[in-house]
Amino acid sequence: MEAADRSIRSPHPLIQPRIYLVSGGMGASGEQLVRTLLAQFPESQALVINVPRVRRVEQVADVVARAADSSGIVVHTLVDAQLREALIRLAGERGVVSIDLAGELLARLSDVLGQEPIGRPGLYRQLHRAYFQRVEAIEFTMAHDDGAHPQGWPQAEIVLVGVSRAGKTPLSMYLSVLGWKVANVPLVRELPPPPELFELDRRRVIGLSIEPGQLLAHRQQRQRRLGALGPSAYSDPEAIYEESEAARLVFARGRFSVIDVTDKPIETTADEVVERVTRQLEVGRLVD
Repeated sequence: MEAADRSIRSPHPLIQPRIYLVSGGMGASGEQLVRTLLAQFPESQALVINVPRVRRVEQVADVVARAADSSGIVVHTLVDAQLREALIRLAGERGVVSIDLAGELLARLSDVLGQEPIGRPGLYRQLHRAYFQRVEAIEFTMAHDDGAHPQGWPQAEIVLVGVSRAGKTPLSMYLSVLGWKVANVPLVRELPPPPELFELDRRRVIGLSIEPGQLLAHRQQRQRRLGALGPSAYSDPEAIYEESEAARLVFARGRFSVIDVTDKPIETTADEVVERVTRQLEVGRLVD
């Protein structure tokens, strides 16, 4: 334990301690455990470095060398017995502290269950693929809400475009729970649409239109909720009509498919969006 203490604290106070997390899969479970335990040390400046998809002894040797050069430690969740043994051996030769989060538990489970572990990395993620895909979709959608990170828009499976209060964010989140990676792009009054929008695959872009009267009601409700008083262009009927017309021109310019969301529940709109994008992509494949 003394060696472990020296490695974690680091002999040089100004050097950030490094914890190399080695896994044959994505390393999510091990990283969560390490970060959960690090929360018990609020003044710690330890840097957790995730090293996923380790499948060869050469990769193990490289991580051990990096840990030795930085006075770091290695935490691993390797289920491949050969790789696990190689890591422990190499770490011992280089004087690197290694902490095995999986080996002893696998051995105990093997005794209790009377079975040998198959040693296949990433198996839990494979068995729960739908769950992890849904989590990834939600994380992507949250990161690309309200026009954020345009460099990531090409990776979106669906891109929603529309004026403020057309329902882009709630619709995006609903679709993400269904497993779709969604970005939404606001069309802002008196600002040109982002040029990145017109570089996207238009089959994945959906314009959301809404009747000006209902849009006015949504915006007035938002202003009341925010405590905003007095007239403004945001809720001026004439300005809203002009804004809606400007959005229509953007949709036409990009040749984007348009869905009217007026008086529709979010479930109905989501079904329409998925059906429209799926159909457009299928037609594109047939044409190609």
